[in-house]
Amino acid sequence: MNDLKKYFENNYKSLIHKWNHYFEIYDNHFSRFRGKNITILEIGVSHGGSLQMWKDYFGEKATIIGVDINPDCKKLEEDGIKIYIGSQEDRAFLRDLKYKIPKVDILIDDGGHTMKQQITTFEELYDHVKDDGVYLCEDLHTSYWEEYGGGYKKDDSFIEYSKNFIDYINSWHSHSKNELDVNFFTESANSLHYYDSILVIEKRKRTEPYHEMTGNPTI
Repeated sequence: MNDLKKYFENNYKSLIHKWNHYFEIYDNHFSRFRGKNITILEIGVSHGGSLQMWKDYFGEKATIIGVDINPDCKKLEEDGIKIYIGSQEDRAFLRDLKYKIPKVDILIDDGGHTMKQQITTFEELYDHVKDDGVYLCEDLHTSYWEEYGGGYKKDDSFIEYSKNFIDYINSWHSHSKNELDVNFFTESANSLHYYDSILVIEKRKRTEPYHEMTGNPTI
């Protein structure tokens, strides 16, 4: 049991609602940031419990930022936790937010979970994650729920949208350059990690890959 799960199971502060298998995923991708001077952005505040959990997990050097559409969430601010009120599907709000906050080390999209919200948030905020940061979008099971704009194999679900990332990350190898060109994502995403209901993008600046040979031929 990692420290996040321990915190969750012993939580006496504000309400936290998470799928049980998320805590291992969080710890796998976030543990390298613990104790460092970092900025965390979580879309979706709810009762504020997860913001308190991140504050405890990452330590006193971390700045925790939350975003929620509910103006009452502003009352949940405390030392080390700043909350902005606005809609994650409002591109103007997200663009303005980038002027108000520093680039973030970790972005967690745990907002409204609709297809429009998830896609808009990615398109507006992915570039605001640092070059060695992490972009995590959770509760992707809504990509299969029609009431959230999803549906199995529906073109504009976030799952189908994000499948393009697999092509982008490999685009240096494409022979169809007019169809699959190297883009910003190719040059900034190092790896994609799909889990049950979560996609994690580990960022790193990349240049065109190359291969070499060593040793002596034997045949």
